[in-house]
Amino acid sequence: MHQNPLYELMTEPARKEEIRELSPEELALRIAEIASDKVAHDIRVFDLREIVSYTDFFVICSGGTERQAKAIHDAIYQELKDVHGRLPRRVEGLTESRWILMDYLDAVIHIFTPDARSYYRLEQLWGDAPSRTVE
Repeated sequence: MHQNPLYELMTEPARKEEIRELSPEELALRIAEIASDKVAHDIRVFDLREIVSYTDFFVICSGGTERQAKAIHDAIYQELKDVHGRLPRRVEGLTESRWILMDYLDAVIHIFTPDARSYYRLEQLWGDAPSRTVE
C-alpha cells in the first residue's frame, strides 16, 4: 500500500462533471442568450413543434459583420460543448459567415449578416409560427 498522497491523487478515477440535459426550449433560449451576450441583434426564437418534425425551434439572429457572425457561432459552439456536452450535428456557411447554420437537432440556429438576412427573409417564411424576441 502506498503512503504517498500524490500517488493516490494520480490513480484516483477522473471525476466527470455533471452535465444537465437541456429541454429543447431551454436549449433554444440558452442559445439566444449566448447570442445576445455576443451582441447579436434581432434575435428571434420560433417554436416549430406543431409545424415541422425535423426540429423544435429555430433561433434566428444577426451579427453586424461576417466576423461578428463567426464570433456568435464560436460562443454558441464553445458553451454548448463545454457546459452541456453538446456538439452540433452539422454546421454550414462558416467559411463565408454570411449565413451560418448550426443544427443541434432540437434547435437549428441561423446566424446572418444583415444583408443575407434581408435577402433570405426566413422570418416571413415562418411568420405563422409562435415566436418571441430576445433582447
